[in-house]
Amino acid sequence: MTDEPTERDLRTIRELLGRVPRGVVSIAHRCTCGRPDVVETAPRLPDGTPFPTTYYLTDPFAAALLSTLEASGLMREMTQRLADDPALAAAYAAAHEDYLRRRERLGHVEEIEGVSAGGMPTRVKCLHALAGHALAAGPGVNPLGDEALALLAERGGWPATCPHTALDAPADDPDPGEGGGA
Repeated sequence: MTDEPTERDLRTIRELLGRVPRGVVSIAHRCTCGRPDVVETAPRLPDGTPFPTTYYLTDPFAAALLSTLEASGLMREMTQRLADDPALAAAYAAAHEDYLRRRERLGHVEEIEGVSAGGMPTRVKCLHALAGHALAAGPGVNPLGDEALALLAERGGWPATCPHTALDAPADDPDPGEGGGA
C-alpha cells in the first residue's frame, strides 16, 4: 500500500537521509509511529539518471540494523542457499519479477530494463533493497527480504516495534525540498 507524500513526509525524509530526497513518488511503507521508512522512487530521477532502486529504505535505525546483518556474512549465506534450494531460488526469481512489474508501472526506463535491486534474481547484494521491497509489497512476496525483516524483529523489534522515542514534528520549513528521490 502506498500513499502520496505530504510536505511533512518530505521534510521528515530529508531529515532522516540528511539530504533532499530525489524522485519520491509515494510512501511505500510507514513505521508503526507513522514515520515514512520506505519510499517508492521513480525509475528515472528528476536529473534524468536511471534509478533501479524503486523501494528505498529511509529509516536510519533500520539501515544500521541491516548493515550489521550484511557485515555478518548473511548475504553470502543467502546467496549459497539460492544455489542449493530450487524452491527458494524460484520464489526469489518471482520476487524479482514482482519488483520489475511494480517499477514498470511507474514508467519504462530502457537503461534499467530487467534490472531489479538487491542482487535479484540470482544473488543477494543488498539487504536494504530486499527489506524495502518486502515492506512495500507485504509478506510472502520477497522471501529473503521477509527473512531479513524477521531477523531485525528478533534483534531490535523493528519493524513491528517502533524504535523512535517519538514522532517529532519536523521544524517548520518553507522549503521542504524538491520532492524528488531517495
